[in-house]
Amino acid sequence: MSSEFDDQDDIADEIGDELVSGEADDGPRALPRGIRPLLVLGKIRQIIEVFAPDRPELTFLEIRKATGLPASTCQRLVANMVAEQFLDRHGDRYRIGLRFGYWASPAGAGMDVSEVVRPALEWLRDATGETSCLYRREGDVRVCVAMAETYHAIRREMYVGKLMPLHAGSASRVLLAWDESIVDSVLDRALERFTTTTVTDAALLRALLAQTRHQGYAVTFEERDPGAASVSAPVFGPGRVLVGALGISGPTMRISTQQSAEWAPLVVRAAQQATRLLGGQ
Repeated sequence: MSSEFDDQDDIADEIGDELVSGEADDGPRALPRGIRPLLVLGKIRQIIEVFAPDRPELTFLEIRKATGLPASTCQRLVANMVAEQFLDRHGDRYRIGLRFGYWASPAGAGMDVSEVVRPALEWLRDATGETSCLYRREGDVRVCVAMAETYHAIRREMYVGKLMPLHAGSASRVLLAWDESIVDSVLDRALERFTTTTVTDAALLRALLAQTRHQGYAVTFEERDPGAASVSAPVFGPGRVLVGALGISGPTMRISTQQSAEWAPLVVRAAQQATRLLGGQ
């Protein structure tokens, strides 16, 4: 009897027993020594991760193409994931199972965001040598909620709990760029000037916010403190809700125009890592 899952390849029972050899990589989620990873779990994750807010429904062929999995393996996995409520099926299309919402609901209970994103902050600090921070909006200001401090003796003053304005600096620009609900309330009032390069023209700042959204990060020089520069990118939680802005800051003698361009991809990568750690996309 034929079905949409028919395939010439026979991989009988591989899903139940398949293992990969070798030791797991070191890291916060590394397996205990002597425990081998189940390859099938990685394949299930591959399938789950092809879905996104802009791709909520996919056909089987689209799933197979996006994952690159062998047809027979993908067929068996998709069928079993539907049976186990990992996926829901509507006609010839699939989407993440609604049951996942129930399973995921305890994830945020009591979550300490600062501890969850710490691996991303420390990785960025070590990759650039500069202080890395996570900022969140609190009313009409931003606050540093987590940081990994530079080892350099000359550093920009920063500490957890420090409050800063929402119109100056790369982290502020990111927070405004991805939260349009607060832009008008911030820009409709007089913008305080902190340095000669602070952007106080609302129209110009709106244009810079659009540029930030387009490129995916922000870079600023001496907007809040003379001799200081920063690079920031957005961090999202489940449902692509903006959690905050993650970035580096330091003196302009180390974060030059050229250096900021080289480090921007690292900042974006760290922000993406923090997003994944928080269960976002």
